[in-house]
Amino acid sequence: MILPIVAYGDPVLRKVGKEIDAEYPNLKELIANMKETMYNAQGVGLAAPQIGKDIRLFIIDASPFADDEDLSEEDRKVLENFNRVFINAKIVNEEGEEWAFNEGCLSIPDVREDVFRHETITIEYQDENFDKHTETLSGLAARVFQHEYDHIEGILFTDKLSSLKKRLIKKKLENISKGKINAGYRMRFPNAKKR
Repeated sequence: MILPIVAYGDPVLRKVGKEIDAEYPNLKELIANMKETMYNAQGVGLAAPQIGKDIRLFIIDASPFADDEDLSEEDRKVLENFNRVFINAKIVNEEGEEWAFNEGCLSIPDVREDVFRHETITIEYQDENFDKHTETLSGLAARVFQHEYDHIEGILFTDKLSSLKKRLIKKKLENISKGKINAGYRMRFPNAKKR
């Protein structure tokens, strides 16, 4: 089932997610709905807060980035197969030069800005079967992970912009929260006027 994506301005996007365990109600169905919602909106990641749930869960399918011709063959292979569920994720180490990449977010449609993030991260997480994993990610895989991870920490990519950039997009963000935008997918707006 396609769920509405929560728009910028909703308080749930500012909550730090709670850890969950295998007893979380209807988890398999929730993950399936999140995947359907993400693909419907043509996203590469979706975090639980973006569908109104303040839990430490997000999904990623970075395979659309594998088509980028500037990538090495190795990076392309990583991204083609980077389709996972992350539960109770933690970043345990960040390293390398921070680099800029133009990011967007399904909760903030039509806003794209360059964001600096670490090149390489080491992460711990559980998959949908609650098996534990530790791995190191770099490049675009690390970037997509960091963007979704920020969501379960109550952080949006716009928080990482300079004060000048924030001022320049302020009106756009206000309009998004009021529902004055057509994203092309179902959304829930916190400050939309009732009609």
